[in-house]
Amino acid sequence: MSTEEIRAIELLGRVTYGRVAASMRAMPFVAPARHVVSGGSVLIRMHEGLGHHQACHGSVVAYEADDFDAEGTSLWSVQFTGTAEIVEPTAAERAAFGPEPAAVDGEPFLPVFLRIEPQFVTVHTLEYTRAGDSEERHLYHVA
Repeated sequence: MSTEEIRAIELLGRVTYGRVAASMRAMPFVAPARHVVSGGSVLIRMHEGLGHHQACHGSVVAYEADDFDAEGTSLWSVQFTGTAEIVEPTAAERAAFGPEPAAVDGEPFLPVFLRIEPQFVTVHTLEYTRAGDSEERHLYHVA
């Protein structure tokens, strides 16, 4: 495992949610997902009811997580690109995800799990050096 991959996995452990990007019917989509790192791969939990997992299964996807809501002078973003496969997590992996949401868009949450085997990994950092920069960057935050 490269130094960048080790750093990316360490950073992913600091946050619990990210975004998976893929295409569905030739159109791109981005969906939120809960993640854990297990055995050098990224395991994500999504809501089955939206069908995004079917578009991801067997396809190359990108998974991105960041700490852009953090306060401070250093921000980071991690992106893993690789093939996603629907899997049944081990009991320990399932427990690592923590509690499930009660509902997604008003319907009961039905979990589905995908494992992404990273083929390309990137880590980007943003450094703010002046004291006012960290306050200034939040002025442009879009919710």
